[in-house]
Amino acid sequence: MITPNLKREFVSFSEREERLSFLVERFGKYLFGHILDVGCDTAVLRARVAGLYVGIDIRGIPDVRVDLEKVPFLPFKDASFDCVVCLDVLEHLDNLHHVFGELVRISRRFIIVSLPNNWANARRPIERGRGHIGHYGLPPEPPLDRHKWFFSFSEALTFLQSQMLKYSVSLKELLALEKPRSWLVRMMRRLRWSSKEAYLNRYVHSLWAVFEKDE
Repeated sequence: MITPNLKREFVSFSEREERLSFLVERFGKYLFGHILDVGCDTAVLRARVAGLYVGIDIRGIPDVRVDLEKVPFLPFKDASFDCVVCLDVLEHLDNLHHVFGELVRISRRFIIVSLPNNWANARRPIERGRGHIGHYGLPPEPPLDRHKWFFSFSEALTFLQSQMLKYSVSLKELLALEKPRSWLVRMMRRLRWSSKEAYLNRYVHSLWAVFEKDE
């Protein structure tokens, strides 16, 4: 289910701070008023927004410590925040469908969500027959963090689009991110993978969406 309003940009992130910088630069117009950062870690975003910031997480230095898999509801009233930010968090949760509904409930206007494309992240190790896939695998000791869902770009897109059928929200922006590559590499890839869906499943590393609550 590929939509005509899907945009693509070429950027990659090696650190969490780079992803937050991209958020502020690309989606800063939505970051106003009362802002909730879901999965805030060390709350780096606090210093980069002008609004009233609240961060929640299970670890790090949140304003409110919350285990999203153990609370039936987020500890906020309906429509508490002008913008709710949830970047690369849902894939870590068994109850991601329920948590998405909570993001909608507590948002007054905007919800910004990003999801990784696990197929793209797994492609190279599988093709090489060696290496490991971040947040997956079987480490010798229990990991502090891991992904609970393994999905492609097209599955992530379908999930996000389907939320408009469940909740009174509309998709204001959809953005697919690829790692920067030369025009020649991108052209060769498109020739090899002429199906748009196959290309996006192989090479898009994350999908970003901005939802707006309906009036």
